Amino acid sequence: MRIPPVVKTLLLVNVAVYFLFIILDMSGLNLSGLFALYYVGSPYFQVFQLFTYMFMHGGLMHLFFNMFALWMFGRIMEQVWGGRRFLLYYLVCGIGAGIVQETGQLLGLISPMASTVGASGAIYGVLLAFGMTFPNERLFVIPIPFPIKAKYFVAGYALLELFQGSGSNDGVAHYAHLGGMLFGLLLILYWRHGPRRASSSSRRSWRVGDYGVRYREASGYDKGGEETFFARIRRFFGVDRQERQERQGGAKMHAEPGGRAADYDYNARKRADSEEIDRILDKIRQGGYASLSEEEKRKLFDASRQ
Repeated sequence: MRIPPVVKTLLLVNVAVYFLFIILDMSGLNLSGLFALYYVGSPYFQVFQLFTYMFMHGGLMHLFFNMFALWMFGRIMEQVWGGRRFLLYYLVCGIGAGIVQETGQLLGLISPMASTVGASGAIYGVLLAFGMTFPNERLFVIPIPFPIKAKYFVAGYALLELFQGSGSNDGVAHYAHLGGMLFGLLLILYWRHGPRRASSSSRRSWRVGDYGVRYREASGYDKGGEETFFARIRRFFGVDRQERQERQGGAKMHAEPGGRAADYDYNARKRADSEEIDRILDKIRQGGYASLSEEEKRKLFDASRQ
């Protein structure tokens, strides 16, 4: 399966940075300490470290497990959200993880002498997003001999991090992991329950007038007036995009000879594409993302990039 562009870029950047600093270190130029995250009271602290630390890793296995999780869960969330929203979410989780780590050091819960590196905070945020989006998706986790639902997997990880962070000194940034999940949760809740402009896709905004009413009626809301998650995804892949493309494509085709026939065919194809995306999303809701065939995953990926 193809890797969507933002996740692919993040994978390449993390791997490239890791080996670049190894080469620089072998050349006698050790800059790794400059970009790791230090305690705010340390003379080595710089504000930009809240961003750069998440691209640094303490070892090859550290890098591998973070990148494997990013590939496994991040590519799915990028296909659901789109590249811009996923990148914003990833960076907010990573920076938020650094802020929580700094807070823990400030409160004396973590040694102020420790520096922090790694994308784990952002990865834990991505894991939370997957668990909230596909709560009943079944995952096989070694060494558990049976599949476990994503919502239980995420909740278990959060409890484990909370327990280990409060009573261990193993050199792992447990508070950063929890911070990534916390900031991810806050951002998702804001998108879901905040102003309509915030909860809609970054690629479009709510419109007033006839088309706006049609979008709301076609999308589907729950009894409290809140748009459901899958209805929002349907609007992203279906009605909104279909209406926009029909108006753009129709205006162009009407100006050409035989425009009405061409316009009819064009709109029929777009409606068929929209119905196919609806069917795929229904299949995800019933059987999880793993139930899709490679062709269905490709169609979902292609639709998210248009």
